[in-house]
Amino acid sequence: MEDSEEDELLNLSLSFNRERKKKGKIITSRENNNVCSTKERNPYEGYEGKIFRLLEMREQMIRKNSLNNIEDSNGLPLIHLLLTTATSVDENKFDSSLENLTDLYQIVSLTGDSVQRVVAYFSDGLTAKLLTKKSPFYEMLMEEPTIDEEFLAFTDLYRVSPYYQFAHFTANQVILEAFEKEEEKNNRSIHVIDFDVSYGFQWPCLIQSLSEKATSGNKISLRITGFGKNLKQLQETESRLVSFAKSFCNIVFEFQGLLRGSRVINLRKKKNETVAVNLVSYLNKLTCLMKITDTLGFVHSLNPSIIILVEQEGSKNPSTTFLSRFTDTLHYFAAMFDSLDDCLPLESIERLRIEKKLFGKQIKTMLNNNYDVDNHDAFGFGGGVECAKYEKMETWKTRMENHGFVGIKMSSKCLIQAKLLLKMRTNYSPLQFEEETGGGGGGGGGGGFRVSERDDGKAISLGWQNRFLLTVSAWQSL
Repeated sequence: MEDSEEDELLNLSLSFNRERKKKGKIITSRENNNVCSTKERNPYEGYEGKIFRLLEMREQMIRKNSLNNIEDSNGLPLIHLLLTTATSVDENKFDSSLENLTDLYQIVSLTGDSVQRVVAYFSDGLTAKLLTKKSPFYEMLMEEPTIDEEFLAFTDLYRVSPYYQFAHFTANQVILEAFEKEEEKNNRSIHVIDFDVSYGFQWPCLIQSLSEKATSGNKISLRITGFGKNLKQLQETESRLVSFAKSFCNIVFEFQGLLRGSRVINLRKKKNETVAVNLVSYLNKLTCLMKITDTLGFVHSLNPSIIILVEQEGSKNPSTTFLSRFTDTLHYFAAMFDSLDDCLPLESIERLRIEKKLFGKQIKTMLNNNYDVDNHDAFGFGGGVECAKYEKMETWKTRMENHGFVGIKMSSKCLIQAKLLLKMRTNYSPLQFEEETGGGGGGGGGGGFRVSERDDGKAISLGWQNRFLLTVSAWQSL
């Protein structure tokens, strides 16, 4: 996929040789409440005052309502200023960083156009990066949504955008076809091992599809082993899925929830059952290459009938520095924010919730090394050997092949289903349907969502305008 002129501004040409200045971060906490002489004053005191002024400007930005007078901002200068600011932050040039961030907060708006919105959240992430994590201002900027808030935002995005539904419906079609292929020997039993069951939204569709193949006298057994990040989420997921499955009398359903990092036991009970491993946006959350290797090694040991890999698409170049990671992340979320134009109006409460509780949270966390190693739920850049958050399909293909997996061609039903989904879910922009003819990209287009068949039919990607967002591929053990 070739970059447009706008994308060229975002490429990795900002990399340059420099000596990194070793300065500490701005200190905003009061470590000493005693009155000091002029000579004993904290040398960062002046910066603290500038931080206060910066946060006041941010507060004015939040209170600013652009919905009554929305005009598309001039995106290129705004993006250029953001990248200049990221460079200053990376080099610990505090004065220029604060000055640039102050300028940004005067231009951006959480209720403006998609460019203003995405730059606002990246500005917050850079501001937080200037603060110590003990600072109350850092906690304010990095405030986590509650479990209920995050669930509601996820539900909104799932309902209005084809993003997750594309991944789930395509994955389910591949799983269903694997079950059908082994139907004569699998005792009509299928076991799905989902490494990130999340809220379980993927599985009602599969339950319903299986029920259409079953009868009351010839039932199908579906067992899902789902890994989750907390017990509450797993319990709620189990409750929803069990309740849904009860409406289908010809399905025998079982759910086993496990916390990430739990000792994996008893994954295979029934003889000859079809085993499907579901890796939907999971591997890119691991903190280092060793954990990816361990996970794929474990998957290979299961000898599953099918492995579904779904990953977000990264840039052409590996993200090895903060600036390259920043730029790649900006590429991705700029497309995600822009794609919401096709799903919800700017004034939509649901859109604001999605941007703040999901996208905004991810952006700020990714810029500030905030991850949980124990839960393998990393959005930062550290933790052992660093991994790119978003990588190209070709990178994942090589990695899978190196771990003993071979890609398999996906059926025409998968592509047709994906096209139909986009047709139903797209509101304003024209759709793009195309088959990749070679190389690493696809053609441009008139805008909007598009679906592309890639790697000789072994992968299908969801794209927005000239950027791939999400790629589904199917694998088997050698």
